[in-house]
Amino acid sequence: MTSRVANRKRVLVTGGAGFLGSHLCERLLAEGAEVVCVDNFYSSTRENIVHLLSNPRFELIRHDVTFPLYIEVDEIYNLACPASPVHYQRDPVQTTKTSVHGAINMLGLAKRVGAKILQASTSEVYGDPEVHPQPESYWGRVNPIGIRSCYDEGKRCAETLFFDYHRQHNLRIKVPRIFNTYGPRMHPNDGRVVSNFIIQALQDAPITIYGTGAQTRSFCYVDDLIEAFVRLMKTGDDVTGPVNLGNPGEFTMLQLAETVIKMTGSRSQLVFLPLPGDDPAQRRPDISMAQSLLDWQPRIQLEQGLEKTIDYFRSLA
Repeated sequence: MTSRVANRKRVLVTGGAGFLGSHLCERLLAEGAEVVCVDNFYSSTRENIVHLLSNPRFELIRHDVTFPLYIEVDEIYNLACPASPVHYQRDPVQTTKTSVHGAINMLGLAKRVGAKILQASTSEVYGDPEVHPQPESYWGRVNPIGIRSCYDEGKRCAETLFFDYHRQHNLRIKVPRIFNTYGPRMHPNDGRVVSNFIIQALQDAPITIYGTGAQTRSFCYVDDLIEAFVRLMKTGDDVTGPVNLGNPGEFTMLQLAETVIKMTGSRSQLVFLPLPGDDPAQRRPDISMAQSLLDWQPRIQLEQGLEKTIDYFRSLA
């Protein structure tokens, strides 16, 4: 199908008012696309996209993807799903429905209009991995009945649906697996480690570290991730993924806490609490596939990205 303006893509972004979605909407508008942002504002905020509302190529629809959506578009980025434990564990049944029913509805839409569709998957499909770093060929080690299962298994099922639609209906799909991403517009109370540490440090409050702080994560700045999204969507139909997207730089929680304290000039002290259930001990992407297929790798170093993120949270005070 073609858009109303010749050669101008009409792109749907579900979860478009969220942290990642709002940055993606910005990027797509900058490239000249018409952008339809769909969000039910369960874990996102209108403030993330209010600056886009005056753009004549931007449209906002309040909608829950667990219900069908009838719209004409050329491409779909399916980002709709609460991504932080605080939000996705608040209503775990709805979280699973968002991943599974949302995938079914967006795949049905893509099939009807012939759109290319990207599913925002997650490194959580690897669970608490026995393989390090994690390549796309690793099937994962996930607890199917734990407190994180609504998100982990919901995303795994969404991947299954995408590849079955690809095989059965020849749908053009793209499946990135997103590792920890941070940056401006993260929800200040989402419980994720970067936002937690920064908020606590800016308030000179105790910084809460779960377990010993020896567990590791890899942190990708949001601009780097969005660049990879756009590159993946532009690849040929033979490139489906899944493909890991993240920063292979690995840091312990103690290292991250100490870095945030130093960069904020905080007087915060470290407080150690019990480790939550099913919390992975280590997480780092093998991004060799993304480097090969997308000619992509993260460019923004942790301290550079943290500086921008700290400035954002300071502006909210």
